[in-house]
Amino acid sequence: MKSKQPGGAGTPATPSTPTKIFSVEDANRTLPLVSRIVQDIVAQHTRWRERVARFELSSPPESQLIEREVHELAAEIQSYVQELDQLGIEIKDYTTGLIDFPGELAGRRVWLCWRLGEAAVEYWHELDAGYSGRQRLTPRAVA
Repeated sequence: MKSKQPGGAGTPATPSTPTKIFSVEDANRTLPLVSRIVQDIVAQHTRWRERVARFELSSPPESQLIEREVHELAAEIQSYVQELDQLGIEIKDYTTGLIDFPGELAGRRVWLCWRLGEAAVEYWHELDAGYSGRQRLTPRAVA
């Protein structure tokens, strides 16, 4: 079995050309739904990583059962990722629940950034910057 993370989980996604542009208000309105989906992704990704680690130490017949579980968990995670994708949102980190909403500030495309546990979308970063490039949204930036 390959121990590839589902959907490239845990590694930053490459920015794509977003089709939907979110305002900060739009992004915040989606958070009740989005946070539930992201909670599921983080929880199942943790289980997936634990099962992969267990698989790597196991031998048949246990390894066959664990491999099946790993594939089922990966499929479940991928279904959650597809839900986000259908909303126009990208997951960037499956461990921390970091997501980006395609947005626009001062007439240029940016990512509006949110992480599981944050109360609202309060950060943004350039398309070619990652988490380390996050900057707090200011009222002036949003206007």
